[in-house]
Amino acid sequence: MNVAVRSTASSPDTAALKAQAARLRGKIIEMSHKAQAAHLASSLSCADVLTAAYWHVLNIDPAKPSDPLRDRFILSKGHAAAALFATLAMKGYFPIEELDTYCQDGGRLAEHPPANLLPGVEAATGSLGHGLPLGCGMALAGRIKGESYRVFALLSDGENNEGSVWEAAMFAAAQKLENVCVVVDYNKWQATARSNETLMLAPLRDKWAAFGWDAHEIDGHDVGALAQAMQNIPNGSGKPVALIAHTVKGKGVSFMEDDNNWHYRAPTADEVVKAFKELGLS
Repeated sequence: MNVAVRSTASSPDTAALKAQAARLRGKIIEMSHKAQAAHLASSLSCADVLTAAYWHVLNIDPAKPSDPLRDRFILSKGHAAAALFATLAMKGYFPIEELDTYCQDGGRLAEHPPANLLPGVEAATGSLGHGLPLGCGMALAGRIKGESYRVFALLSDGENNEGSVWEAAMFAAAQKLENVCVVVDYNKWQATARSNETLMLAPLRDKWAAFGWDAHEIDGHDVGALAQAMQNIPNGSGKPVALIAHTVKGKGVSFMEDDNNWHYRAPTADEVVKAFKELGLS
């Protein structure tokens, strides 16, 4: 059996992770301003999840992005591509200067993650509902080959409206894919309305549990708690794990938080300065 070498599970350095999350948010805001690109608030709400994953949990090596034993992280909510691109650049998958080409014609950093262009991007996403099915296939392939890597899929709450998510959820439970973890960025908004006004997601944890998952609610901005929960996958339950992460859209910048106008708005230069001040960045 091929077994991936993982770092020994350790207590997260919460202070360091918080500082990294602030830097990540700053880079995302810069990118949105420069490109005048949408989906800023959706990217900010999942910054702590990405920070916990890439700076504490994942067994990855940016120098070997195609290592067959690597853990897989799928950004199923592809509209938050800016957050993923900034994360990958800050981890050294490609030069951080390339972030300046975000949403530019001819560049590799499209508004949604592209296929087969960027190291570290596991799947082309953005047409919602595809990330978990792909992740289940990856996990099953690993089992068949005797490889013990883990698969993490970050979903938006509105993405739970998609039938393909629940088909994959039933499949993962039936196959006991205990190396699969879903994190739902439950920021309570969709593009134009509150998530639970569009379709009744609540009680979301109970729905995932009813589909055979070991489901838990978690503070999606407690980066230490996220790191601790994610590093323990598989967790001994014998089931795939769902973390319902309660988040705030636009988290980290007071004038963006829980304001759905920032689903499409891009910040002005003055707003970038104000945001950086709130984040404690120069």
